[in-house]
Amino acid sequence: ELQPAHISWYQLTLEPNTVFHARPPAGLPDNDLGYEIQLAGQAYLREQGFVQYETSAYARDERFRCRHNVNYWTFGDYLAVGAGAHGKVSAAGGIRRYRKPANPLRYMESMEQRASIAPDPPLVDADIVFEFMLNASRLTDGFDEALFGRRTGLADRLLRSRLELCRQKGLLEEPQPGFWRTSELGQRFLNDLQAEFLPAA
Repeated sequence: ELQPAHISWYQLTLEPNTVFHARPPAGLPDNDLGYEIQLAGQAYLREQGFVQYETSAYARDERFRCRHNVNYWTFGDYLAVGAGAHGKVSAAGGIRRYRKPANPLRYMESMEQRASIAPDPPLVDADIVFEFMLNASRLTDGFDEALFGRRTGLADRLLRSRLELCRQKGLLEEPQPGFWRTSELGQRFLNDLQAEFLPAA
């Protein structure tokens, strides 16, 4: 009724070490019913004029896509602001992540003392490949393979063989040379697609 321009729509997960996980609400749908709800909800949003541009994001048109999140899903850099916030910065020394103290009191004290936050060690190549695909595979429009090199500074060959394997499994499509899109099957089994890019144990 409010006619929003953008909707984030997804099923919440009950994370361990939370009250919801310890005492889940009664009547939660099982996986089959959850999938039926997903399909019905997507159909309803389409009928209302929304286009799904990411796994859980819908906009009436491109103007209303969330620019911050699109930057995140295309492996861009972002700043951490607020208690428990995470940031990512690409520099000559590599790609680094950092996080602010999660406890609000400790966060406020660190801000008052202007304490610097030590970044995590630079990500290794295998982690970068996984994190890039963890994000890019969520985009329903797909991504240009060259984006990987621009955002990571790594050679495309680190990604190419796994992209091809996922295409053979029906999880990815290559509608144009060098342009990849998660298939309908890949969208249904997104965790399986993303797991194909996990670093070797």
